[in-house]
Amino acid sequence: MIKRSSETAAHAWQLLGGDPALIAAVACGGAEGVLPARLPARELARATVTCAALAAAELQAARRGGGALPAVHVDDGAVAAAFTSERLVRVEGRAPTTFAPLSRFWRTADGWLRTHGNYAHHRERLLAALGVPDRGPADDAAAAERVAAELAGRTAAEAEELIDAAGGLAVAVRTPAQWAAHPQGAEVARRPLLAVERCADGPLRRLLPAPDGLPAAGLRVLDLTRVLAGPVATRTLALLGADVLRVDAPWLPESQELHDDTGLGKRSVCLDLARPADRAAFEDLLATADVVVTGYRPGALDRHGLSPEALAERRPGLVVGQLSAWGTYGPWGTRRGFDSLVQAACGIAVTETAPGADADAPPGALPAQALDHGTGYLLAAAVLRAVTEQHATGGTRLARLALAQTAAWLCHGVVADEGEPEGDHDVAAHLTEGEGPLGRMRHARPAVAFDGSPRDWGRRPGRLGADTPVWL
Repeated sequence: MIKRSSETAAHAWQLLGGDPALIAAVACGGAEGVLPARLPARELARATVTCAALAAAELQAARRGGGALPAVHVDDGAVAAAFTSERLVRVEGRAPTTFAPLSRFWRTADGWLRTHGNYAHHRERLLAALGVPDRGPADDAAAAERVAAELAGRTAAEAEELIDAAGGLAVAVRTPAQWAAHPQGAEVARRPLLAVERCADGPLRRLLPAPDGLPAAGLRVLDLTRVLAGPVATRTLALLGADVLRVDAPWLPESQELHDDTGLGKRSVCLDLARPADRAAFEDLLATADVVVTGYRPGALDRHGLSPEALAERRPGLVVGQLSAWGTYGPWGTRRGFDSLVQAACGIAVTETAPGADADAPPGALPAQALDHGTGYLLAAAVLRAVTEQHATGGTRLARLALAQTAAWLCHGVVADEGEPEGDHDVAAHLTEGEGPLGRMRHARPAVAFDGSPRDWGRRPGRLGADTPVWL
């Protein structure tokens, strides 16, 4: 069944500054009943991919000097595969790890707590905050028993503050009403889904038609993001032809398994900005970058002179994309966060609890890390739209997005389709395989599709940090 793009996509497209007449021409179809949830996760996924694909088609038309846009089609099956891509990727047949043993829901004295301990430093801080001996990941089963005992004697709010103060990651599971009454929830509710602004003057951007027809060809993108949402955005830009160079600190651990999925089309380097030689290499990259995308918690990059405001001042004409978990405002504006934690804090986990579940059953979750993926596609769309706008009016552009704002949109702004039954979805049709630097690799095909768009990325990822810090 083919349908036109929904009012949900139209709302996001309007916030991106897009022409409303364009969104009406996008055709959607494909598998029905994918990403089943009590909240409209499928509609959020479809709308965000729609915006990214339409922004890409719009930029391609602008580079050709105007005229009709390439036709955009969004396939729900491809979207569902893309939104679960980190679970579907295989390298030499090996399935990735999703959540570590200490990343889960825990019973507290008055409810539930959600923790995140996938990274070693977060795991160590969690255990230290609770006074649990750390004997290494091999002892996590015993550690989990101690953590459960410690948390059972504390309220969820008390544990949340205790673990956060130690630099760990934990949030109390709240109902939608409790989140609305929370100071951070109230701040999020007062803001739109996303914000894109012309933050300073800058030259007109004149990108000629690319020889390969890719809309982002010739753009140099510094990728200062981690985990999922930011890397999904920059993976999308890489698909569309951008030269994306991911930069990580050598002392900050990152998951190679996640990079196997989100590193498609990119190169990756490790630079310690406290070392003069590495800083010089970074400055050389920044001097000719067109786009900088940041995904660290607000304030974390400021000491390196890499706040959005500093970047805009140093590089007139730059496009800056800033992603955060909770927003850059309110009492949680500088807190760390991940998709699973935002789901727990803002009421999604409670809403997604299975109907009729036992009172002792843990809260639920969306069928995908939909906040991460959805925010990533919106961020890619914001960058592409900013570049298109620079063709006409120049300027330095800043796009700000947050997982918590996407969560609020899902809960209160996304319109659910009616009458589509849950059905079987053949994910194999949306996977592809090939040889890469790490061996035989399987991954999800791109969900962003328009006439002339690539069917796959130009390169498969290698080892995180193994490339040279130079532009192609």
